[in-house]
Amino acid sequence: MPQRGPLTRPGLLAQFGPIFQMAYLPADFDAAIDYWTRVVGAGPFFVMEGITLSDMTYLGQPSDARFTAAWGYWGDMQIELIRPENDAPSIYTGPYAVTDRLHHVCVEVDDLEPVRAALAQAGATILIEGKVGETGGVIYADAGAGPGGVIEYVKLMEGGAGLFAMMREAARDWDGSDPVRKLG
Repeated sequence: MPQRGPLTRPGLLAQFGPIFQMAYLPADFDAAIDYWTRVVGAGPFFVMEGITLSDMTYLGQPSDARFTAAWGYWGDMQIELIRPENDAPSIYTGPYAVTDRLHHVCVEVDDLEPVRAALAQAGATILIEGKVGETGGVIYADAGAGPGGVIEYVKLMEGGAGLFAMMREAARDWDGSDPVRKLG
């Protein structure tokens, strides 16, 4: 059960908006894509391999974590599936690498500085920080829920909103064909 941090008002972290993404770290990445597409009907999934974040830190220390991500939509909810590609320190290895259940949720923001201030006020631990492209950034934080309760705040890079809109639109009338699509 999440512990109450030193909040000065309820919902301190919810002020930045609703979640738009639920993310999972499946033990079997391919089986997870099969489940989400064939059984649930979410998708198609768009896969990007070898992702790294510029200036990435894990618990304040530099990390060169590399991972593959697959994004698909179930209605307006984005489902992200993650596969670590190395053993570098990150939330995809070590104590935060919970598999086969909810790993983290994501909130899109316009500015990460107010998020950083609210996280500090809430007594949260910033797990990961990094740049996303030239214009975006990300913070993953544990606000007291521990592994499986991580919150990601992302400032999308230029073109990111359009990419996600394309994925959401592809899911609207998807007939189940071509369930896995590679991104450059």
